[in-house]
Order: sequence, then structure tokens, then C-alpha cells
Amino acid sequence: MKAIVWTKYGSPDLLQLGQIEKPVPKDDEVLVKVYAATVTPGDCEMRRFDMHILFWLPLRLYMGIFKPKRPVLGMEMAGEIEAVGKDVGNFKRGDKIMAGTGLKFGSYAEYNCIKASAFIAQKPDNMSFNEAATLPTGANNALHYVRKCNIKAGQNVLIVGAAGCFGTYAVQFAKLLGAKVTAVDSTHKLDTLLSIGADAVIDYTKEDFTKNGQLYDAILDIAGKNSVSRNMNALKKGGQYVLATPWVKQVIQGIWTAKINKKKFNFSLAKEGPKELIYIKNLVEKGNLKAVIDRTYSLDQMAAAHHFVEKGEKIGHVSIALTK
Repeated sequence: MKAIVWTKYGSPDLLQLGQIEKPVPKDDEVLVKVYAATVTPGDCEMRRFDMHILFWLPLRLYMGIFKPKRPVLGMEMAGEIEAVGKDVGNFKRGDKIMAGTGLKFGSYAEYNCIKASAFIAQKPDNMSFNEAATLPTGANNALHYVRKCNIKAGQNVLIVGAAGCFGTYAVQFAKLLGAKVTAVDSTHKLDTLLSIGADAVIDYTKEDFTKNGQLYDAILDIAGKNSVSRNMNALKKGGQYVLATPWVKQVIQGIWTAKINKKKFNFSLAKEGPKELIYIKNLVEKGNLKAVIDRTYSLDQMAAAHHFVEKGEKIGHVSIALTK
């Protein structure tokens, strides 16, 4: 089968289209014919191995010291089940699904196997495969972080880095909870943020939200690029600051600033399970969530897709269309 083969850490140009053996599902697995995948910043970080210092050694041991042990990247996918293991009872051949593969990867290929009890659910009927492939990572993480904000109807919520794969869904989740959402990102992304429900937008290239006098009940910092201590100046007393990119320096800043200023600080990784995906699927089918896809590439254009994502200019998601 065709796959994007990854044999060395580094540049997107190291991603090459090749042929590998088609996988065979184990007794508790399903074999998925992959119709769509995505390229996330996380995929790019793993490819070049740009890791947080706390995770560098354990991840390097897991992934491979000198070269990757797992030859095919890709953390989320959508497709159709072609075969099931003998112990699988919750899926059948022909089911249209979406799934997150996490650090097992494998989505940049025509076929991939995943445990039937893992991060997998039926695809929403009203989404294309390209759109559904954005849900396991983008929507699931957004749901997790928005929930951590403890939003109540009518509260003012600021989302920093709102136009990315997490942010475009986070804006929509926050609106569903009744929040008044201010979205922060760069100039060419603001119209899209307004179109998906943001009540107000801030162009960070022209305005510093920590200096405009506006205070928020919750701040969701997805970008994680600026001083958390400074950002928390825009948070009300007792307000919740949620950091989605927990670098050591910023975590220390957040914990200390929250303690001395009577504010709340939270950082944690999202859980990945079928319960969350099913919840998201139901929201999509009710018309409450929609995917934002900037560009779609073919499998053999994977290097170009990674280059584009690394520029930081994308709005929402970058999808990979395989066969359908």
C-alpha cells in the first residue's frame, strides 16, 4: 500500500511517498481504509522532534533514539472499516469512522489498524471524511480546554490563538456554553473567527489585549507564546486561566501569578476516548459544530502540507485527501 514514509527526524522534505506492507488487524482491532488525515502542529513537532525538555528523553526512547521506530506519521484519520478482528463486536465492515491514533500514528497511509476500544467512533453523517478527520485532535482538545475554563452563560471569555485547529473549535464550544467570546489572532484570520461565532476579535499584531482595560472571566491560551504573568493581567479576580501549551517557564509563571493574585491556573492534557468523540459527533449532527479547513493536499503532497503548517499562516485545519 502507499504511505508517507518517515525514516529520519528533520525537514518536511524527508517525508517520502513509498510502498509498505498492508497491515492485518489483530483480534481486537479494525482495519481502516483511510480516506482522510490531517497535518497538525503536533505532527510537525514530532517529525522534527521539537519537544518539551521534560518529555524529550522518554519520547525519544519511545520513538527511536537515532531514527523513528514508527515509519508512518499521522495522528488522526477518517475512513471506512474494511475488516474486523474476531473479538470486535462494536464495529463492522463498511462502517464510516473517525479515529485518533495518538503516538501510534499511521494515518498517512492507505490503511491503518486501530483497537476497536480505542479513540474511534462513527463519523458524523453530515460531515465529509476530510472534515471528520479534524475532530479527534482538533475538536477533542478544544472541548477539553473549554471545559477546564468552567464557563458560565454570559461570561466574557478570551481565546488566544483562536484560528488554529484547536481554536476554531474552542470558539464554537465556548459559544455553545453561552459565553461572549473574544478571539485573538493575526489580521488575515479574523474574518473567519467572526464567521464561526466570535463576538469580537483582536489582531495581536496591532493591539495588546493586556493593555486595553478589558477583563475576562476566563482566558484560554492556545498559542502559549507570551508571558502568562502578563496575560493574566487581563483576567478577573477568581478567573480561570487555561494553558494549552504548558512550557516549563509559563507553567511556573501561571502557578505563581495565580497564587499571589487570587486567580486560577490550569494545564492538563486531553483524554482520548470514544465517549468524547461520540459527544462531539452528536453536536456536529445537530448542526452545532463545523470544521474550518484551510487547504487540502493529496498524499503525495505531504511535504508541502507540512511546510505550509509550519509557516503558522493556516486557518483551522490542513487536511490530506487519500482516496475519497
